[in-house]
Parts: sequence; structure tokens; C-alpha cells
Amino acid sequence: MPDHHDTPRRLRPAPLLFEPDALVAEPERFFQLESIEDPAELLRRSTDLALAFRVAAERATDFQAIAAAQLADPRRFDALSPAEIAARADWTADYAAKMVEYGRGLLRQQRAGDR
Repeated sequence: MPDHHDTPRRLRPAPLLFEPDALVAEPERFFQLESIEDPAELLRRSTDLALAFRVAAERATDFQAIAAAQLADPRRFDALSPAEIAARADWTADYAAKMVEYGRGLLRQQRAGDR
């Protein structure tokens, strides 16, 4: 599970500007980084991209956890076990159980924020 204390939430991901067709046509191109000659600019832009991907991965993981918690909700007539969730997400059952708990915590935070 991600540790949200490592990355301050106030940071916004860098815009991911690219043309998907161009990436397919030229797989060696990666967000135009290969065309940046100034090492300072290359470092800045690649750092921005790394941060953007890290933040995006954390957010996606949060959504995975929320979905797992919702799927495991015992109030659902079709609630899934951690093993069933694990099979759907290609996780271990132990990891799925941890994600369900993490997701429940996120849902509690959301409900507390709605008040």
C-alpha cells in the first residue's frame, strides 16, 4: 500500500502531453525526452514525468483499494472474498485483504469529508 506521507498531496502531476499514435509509430520516442539536448531541461522534464507517473500510480492504487472495499462489502448480496478479488486483480489473497482494509479507510475518510 502506498505511503502518502512520502509525497505531499499539494503537488500536481506534470501534464502528460503526447500523441499516442506517434508513440506507436516510433516506440523509441518517450514524451519527446530523447530530443531534449540541454541536460538541465532533460532532468527537469524527466523529473516532472517521474513525479506525474508516481502520483498517478498512487491515485490508481487508491481507486483499486476503494473498488476492492466496495466489492468485499458484506452488505452486497454479491460480495466477493479477498481470494476472489485477488483473482480479478492478479494479487495475492493477503494483498487483496490489505487493499480491502485500506479501501475501507479511504471510504471512511471520504464520508467524514462529506459531512
